[in-house]
Amino acid sequence: MFARQAVRSAQPMTRNVRRYTDPKDIVPLGTPWIKWGFIGFAGLCVVGIGFRQYERYFTGSGAVLSPAEAAAKAKEAAAGTVASSGMSRNSVFKGGDQGWVDLKLESVEELNHNTKKFRFAFENKDDVSAALLTKYKGPEMEKPVIRPYTPTSDEDDPGHIDFVIKKYPDGPMSSHLHEMEPNQRLEFKGPIPKYPWSPNKHNHITLIAGGTGITPMYQLARAIFNNPSDKTKVTLVFGNVSEEDILLKREFEDLENTYPQRFRAFYMLDKPSDTWTQGTGHINQELLKTVLPEPKEENFKIFVCGPPGMYKAISGMKNSPTDQGELTGILNDMGYSSDQVYKF
Repeated sequence: MFARQAVRSAQPMTRNVRRYTDPKDIVPLGTPWIKWGFIGFAGLCVVGIGFRQYERYFTGSGAVLSPAEAAAKAKEAAAGTVASSGMSRNSVFKGGDQGWVDLKLESVEELNHNTKKFRFAFENKDDVSAALLTKYKGPEMEKPVIRPYTPTSDEDDPGHIDFVIKKYPDGPMSSHLHEMEPNQRLEFKGPIPKYPWSPNKHNHITLIAGGTGITPMYQLARAIFNNPSDKTKVTLVFGNVSEEDILLKREFEDLENTYPQRFRAFYMLDKPSDTWTQGTGHINQELLKTVLPEPKEENFKIFVCGPPGMYKAISGMKNSPTDQGELTGILNDMGYSSDQVYKF
């Protein structure tokens, strides 16, 4: 079941649910540890499909392909080219006793009033990477600050790694990052393997995110749709304070327009504008009843990532990075089991 009907036309919903508190510079640890073939350069490429913009793609016989099919053909062609050339990519971060790796900040892009996109360059432009820890020690700090971050770039993007990071007033790492200038350097360590994903592992997944908790969700969604053999259906439920706080909205719109039968996004705002037409308030049981598969259905997974208040309301907190803790909150009340839910 890909439950997503009726919500778009529903009236905005306001709920007196306890306000979610933003985590102080804690971006959720981890990302899917997806192991699949590295993609290299190929002669064939496809232009991304924008909102209300469609291109026609043709096979050798002149038959018209949908945008999704064309993208899949391009990905298969690229994968074939890499396989035939024997190309392989080296991961910058190998774990174990490797230690910390110093990277140069290549560029900074301001996304909104408190969020920036950071691109760090690898020494070898063919290298790739996954989720990481960062380390910074200020001149007056007794101990260094270490924080986990999930990249928004693909794991097989060569030569760089991107992060979307929100600045918190009393967050030492996010504050330091927001003060950094291109060509300055920061220490990283990794990778951090989390939920092991393989193509078609589940028929349908639902991503429930709040604030910067969207980053591991985005990486998982992109990995699914970048793999032509993966037919998983994806529903995103994303809560934020205001419309300008919605990170990666354009990227999710691209996915929704390219894969309308497989991807759908629903947004909830705590402080909507007068022109906002979707849900208001916090992510609540009424919305989740509309978009989630029934608990009795088979082979689906619900992923949760966000600030502590959202975890408590939706699924309960994790006990540790290796202990998912008890399933509580709305998902437990709706009859889902701990095996059906994963907390990033």
